[in-house]
Amino acid sequence: MADTDTLVRTEESVSPALPWNVVVHDDPVNLMLYVTYVLMKIFGYEEKKAKILMMQVHNLGRSVVWTGEREKAELYVQQLQIHQLKTSLEKAG
Repeated sequence: MADTDTLVRTEESVSPALPWNVVVHDDPVNLMLYVTYVLMKIFGYEEKKAKILMMQVHNLGRSVVWTGEREKAELYVQQLQIHQLKTSLEKAG
């Protein structure tokens, strides 16, 4: 009989879920004031922050307006689309 020991090693490989970005894209329809209003309404942002994000949309063509867990990001995208904003969802990072 061999005198051997078996070493059992278990490794847990759990990676945290990656965050998701909610992106608002520029469009020729919505006015800058309206985009600011919707960002304040949906996310509860102060006017100053909402205006900064709106100006990113206007000048850069898009802005990441929120980052977090996928389920909540999907809800935000849906709410923004109900308000006729052109939006998308992308993995952060």
